[in-house]
Formats: sequence, structure tokens, C-alpha cells
Amino acid sequence: MYKVVIRSLVCCFSILQSLNLSIFFSSCNAENSMKKGDQYYALGEYYDAAAEYKAAYSKTATKMREKRGERALKMADCYARINYTAKAIGAYQNGIRYTEKAMADRQKAMAGRQKATTPSASAEGLSPSPEDSLAQARILEATLRLARLQHKNGDYKEAIKNYSRFLEDSKELYPMHPTICTPQNDTLATNGLIGARQATLMKQKPTLHTIKKEPLLNSRRADFSPALFGDDWDQLYWTTTRPQATGDDLSGITGTKYADIFWSKKDDKGKWSSPEKVEGDLNTELDEGACCFTPDGKAMFFTYCAADPDYPRFAQIYTSNRSDASWSKPQLVKISKDTLSCFAHPAISPDGEWLYFVSDMPGGHGGKDIWRIAISGTNILGGVENVGAPINTPGDEVFPTFRPNGDLYFSSDGHPGMGGLDLFVAQQDTATHAWSVKNLGYPMNSAGDDFGMTFEGVHNRGFFSTSRGDARGWDHLMSFECPEVLQTVKGWVYEKDGYELPAGLVHMIGNDGTNQKLSVRGDGSFTAVIQPHVDYIFLGTCKGYLNHVEKLSIDTSSVSREFVLQFPLASISAPVLVRNVFYEFDSAALTENSTAALDSLVNLLNENPNVTIELSAHCDYRGNDQYNERLSQRRAESVVNYLIAHGIAADRLTPKGYGESRPKVVKRRIAEQYDFLHEGDTLTEAFILALPEEQREPCNALNRRTEFRVLRTTYGLFDSLQSKQPAQEATKED
Repeated sequence: MYKVVIRSLVCCFSILQSLNLSIFFSSCNAENSMKKGDQYYALGEYYDAAAEYKAAYSKTATKMREKRGERALKMADCYARINYTAKAIGAYQNGIRYTEKAMADRQKAMAGRQKATTPSASAEGLSPSPEDSLAQARILEATLRLARLQHKNGDYKEAIKNYSRFLEDSKELYPMHPTICTPQNDTLATNGLIGARQATLMKQKPTLHTIKKEPLLNSRRADFSPALFGDDWDQLYWTTTRPQATGDDLSGITGTKYADIFWSKKDDKGKWSSPEKVEGDLNTELDEGACCFTPDGKAMFFTYCAADPDYPRFAQIYTSNRSDASWSKPQLVKISKDTLSCFAHPAISPDGEWLYFVSDMPGGHGGKDIWRIAISGTNILGGVENVGAPINTPGDEVFPTFRPNGDLYFSSDGHPGMGGLDLFVAQQDTATHAWSVKNLGYPMNSAGDDFGMTFEGVHNRGFFSTSRGDARGWDHLMSFECPEVLQTVKGWVYEKDGYELPAGLVHMIGNDGTNQKLSVRGDGSFTAVIQPHVDYIFLGTCKGYLNHVEKLSIDTSSVSREFVLQFPLASISAPVLVRNVFYEFDSAALTENSTAALDSLVNLLNENPNVTIELSAHCDYRGNDQYNERLSQRRAESVVNYLIAHGIAADRLTPKGYGESRPKVVKRRIAEQYDFLHEGDTLTEAFILALPEEQREPCNALNRRTEFRVLRTTYGLFDSLQSKQPAQEATKED
């Protein structure tokens, strides 16, 4: 019996010793996991950090409530950052519960000790210990984060309860926790409370938007931040972490492939092609995405995240130029010398003069804000400026984009919304330049993240990205359309008798205060929204060409309508053909059919008052050389006399008859009209006589022409200066 008892005691001691060793080693393993988790977290690799924090939490004994609560909260923070909303909610609830229990245990123990020394003491009068104060801060902060996640998960009832709890506790605990009980957090909680209460009502009153899933464009991973591109908006670029992305490594941030930019093209039947990686040197084995394009389509701006094993990852903005069908090697856009802030989600204003972007740099309203900086092409011109309230809030404002009419669309979790990131539109008053912000409502918004819109030109249709309906928190592309009465103007800027001018710029000025610069696309076209009861002036310009003006007045209309304008620009450096100028046979007299063409020339000279021109007339080779020269001189003088009679100053006009001495040189546009002519052919007498007889007359007709060329572009510019010279000289003589 004695031996049995001794053997039992030895066995129990061994079990206890093994248990203590197990707890010791488990604790060591937990600490190692926490250390690794903290290292990953410092680098922004939240997926890997979450795995380590989860391992540490699992290895921590349940009786170690303080540490278990702390580790659960760290795990929750990582899950929230990588969109694992359900897991984050569970981890926050565990973290709050364990932290509250640990605090209750301490208070109970403290009350017991106090009672042992002072039996009459009350537990309610005890001051919180430093440990309890820290626990209060953790619980308070976690309560707000939990409310925002419940809001994002569509659990509005629980979100309302926790928003209210935070606001109530914040008032009471403000003196002890001023870094958490801040006006910014109060604003987030208040706006969250408003949004959670309004969310159900939004669903009951949907907008006119219709949305549709796009299975061909999406993958089994994340697809987001779409951007339409091309003269006909028939190309779609977006960011994706699909398995076909470059490289084999998985991101420590998301646990999926590093993101690449993919694209798809729409055919004539409106069907999108299978997604492909963008050609060129754009994509790497790291993260690229959230791209946008300059109005002329010549350059792309996008976000790039470099990797450094010993340094936190900060997003930066790069640019790439388009060459044929591929994109050049990206170049860094140096927005600021700040190396500790992120710069992401670029957007170019419709006039091409501002780069809007997202940053967490100091001086903002809290979280991530939308900022802007002046640019010229892809070059930075000035310092950064915050777009301010009411757009930015203490929350995150991200993924800005523009419609051509200047409306700014963005996503925010700081404004009242349905949960997560909601889509908003900011419109600027033309008179006061003040912004007003509006939630796009349901179904564009949901309890999940809704962001990254792109529009098909001026139309209220396009694509956006959303995490709704995906339990893993991955984003997917959806198309949208909202019917609206839309009046637009479409115009083309091109060289007279030539091709499109993609470097052109159109100024649109309206008597309602409108003053916009409209960049043209690769085909020389532009499109803009116009309003009824407004008179517009459009000025077409391009370097190296004369200006052209068009006017447009809009009356009331209840139907959509498109107005078409043409902007043929005359070259400053080359002769310009004046079409449809006709003379009587063997005479310099103008026919009535010439009036429209000559009136157009009068308008051109009035629109460009600082220009002087040589007006030239040309003949074909038939007839005497001297006779042809005299006839062409008289014809040139006839046109000049017409212009003078219609108000053009005589000293701006120089008539010149060249006879047959300057035969026509064939340009590409003419060569396309006549299959027997080639660009660069000179229609001399010898050249024409070598052609078959039926091809000669078209060449003679091309030689018989009226042209003008610009002599000066400074006429009248210095008149005011010259008029002061006599007065200045007289003063010197006195």
C-alpha cells in the first residue's frame, strides 16, 4: 500500500512537472509568434502578421486573460486591414471580452486587498490602476472599430449599439484618454451612427442605377479599380491578384499574388475579350494598380508598392507613356520629399492640370485624405494641397475619379454611409467654388466596400468595384448605368485639309460661368456636357495653328441630344487651301458660289486679329505664262478686295498671283482620294502630261486654287507701345 501511494505521488508530480514545462514552452512559443507578428506588422504585411498573432493567441492559456485580450485585438486589427471582416469582428469581440474580464479580476483583487486593510472602504471609490487605464483605452478603441466592422458587415443593430456605447463612454473617459476620445473619433462614431440608422431606408428607396455582375472580367481573387480608356472607351484596365499575375510569390499583405494591371477590349458587338496582362514594362513581381489616364490618352498614372525586408512598404505613384500598343518603363512621380507617407490612387482632372491622389501625410483631416498637385503632362509644377472639407473627414477618403463635367467621385468610410467604403460624388458650385458631397445611395452602395468608379465618357455608365457578397472580402468588378437626360456637344479638332490634331485644346465658356479646358483624344475629338438656357463659345486651339471659334445656344429640352461641332485649324507654317472659291471663266470676277468660303475666311481673320496673310491665286499650266500670272494676280486682288469690303484691314492682306509657277504638292489626304497620286508628288506640267488623259484634269483642278499663308502673328500687338513713344520723346526735349 505504501509503495502504491509513493508511486502515485511520483506519477502526479511528473504530470504536474510536464504540465508546467508544457505551459513554459507554450508561453515561449507564443512570445516568439508575437515577436514575428510585430515584425510583419511593422512592414505592413498584415496577412502574415495575423497568422502569427493567431498562433500566439492559440498558445496563450485562457487564464492569461490580459495577454489573450491584447493578442486578440492585434489579430483583429490585421484581419480588418485585409478585409477579413467576419474574422476581425470575432477577434475584436474576444479581445474586448478578455480585456474586460482581466480588468474585473484586477478590480476584484484590489477591492479585496483594500477591504482587508480598511474594512469600511468601498470598491466604487477606488481609482483605476495604470493597468486598468490601459485596458479602458483598449476597450474604448476596440468598441469603435468593432462598430465600424459590424456596420460594414450589415449588422446595423449591433453597430448602432456599439457606436452609442463609444459615444457615451467617450464623454465619461475623455480626461483619462484624450488620444482616443478625440473630436475626430467622435465624428467617425456620429457619422457611423447616422449611416447605420439610414442604411435600411436607403435600401427601401433605391436610386435609378442598375448594376450587373461581369463574370468574364472577374477572377477567383481580387479585381478592382477599373479605368475605361480609348477614343471609344472600348478598353478597360483594372487591378487584379488573379493567379496569372506576374511572379510566383504571395503577398505578405493579402496572402494572394501581388497585383498586376490587366486589360480587356470590347468588340463591335459590345463583347469584352478575355483579360490579359498589360503589354510592356508596366507589371513587375510586386504590386501595381489603381491606374488612370491623362485626357489625351498619352500617359498612365498608377500606384506601385516596392518591397524592402527591413523597411515598411509605402505606396508611390508612377507614370508610363503609351507607345503604339504597349506602355513604357514606369517613372516615379516625385510628389513630395516625405518618405514616410503613402501616395496612391491617382486621378487626373478633366483639364489635365491637376493630379489628385490619396495620402496619409501630415496636415490632413485624419486617416487617408484626397490631395492634389498642379501638373503639366506628367511633370509636377507646384506644391501639394489638401482638397479639404467637406470632401475629407477623419476617416479614409480614397479612389478619386472624375467625370468629364468636373464632378469628383470618391469613396469614404468617414461620411455617413451603408458600411465600409461608400461611393460619393462631390460637385463644385461654379460661382462660389464650394464643394457639396452626396452619397450615391443603394444599389451603388452596400454594406461592403464600394469604390473605384470609371465612366464611359460623359455618360453615367461604366464600372466600379465592390466586396459585397464575397465572404473572403475580395473585390469584384460590376457594371452600372443610370438613365438621365443628357445634352452633349461632340467636336473634332483637325488641320484644314489634313488630319486630327490630338494636341489640340478647346476652351468652353458659357454665360452661366462655365470655363473649361477640354483636351482632345487621339482621334482629335472631345465630348462635353452642356446645359439648357446657356450660350456657349468654343475656342479650338493648337500650337502652330490659328484659332477657330464656334458658338452654341441651348434651349430647353426634355430629351437627350448631341450637338456636333467642327474645328478645322489653319496652319501657321504652311499654305492653307481656301476651298470653294470660284471665278468667272477666264476672268477675275468672283461668282456667287464663292460667298460662303470667303465669309468663312473673314470669320477666321476676325477670330485671329493679330494675323497678317498673303492671299495667293494659282493657275494650271495651260495658257501663256505671263497671261496666267496676270490673271492669278487679279484673282488674288479680287479676294482681297472682298475681305476689305467686309471689314478686314487692308494692311493685313497681301495679294499675290503665282500663275503656274508653284504647282500643287500632293499631301497624304489628297493621295487617299486619288489612287494614281502619292504623297509628295508635285503636279508639274511634265508630271501631268505623263499621266493618262483621263487623269490629267483632276490634277489641273488641284493646281487651280486659292490659298493663304500666315506672314505675321503680331499685327497690332505693339500699337499701344508705339503710340507712347512721341510723348516720351517730347518729355525728354522739354
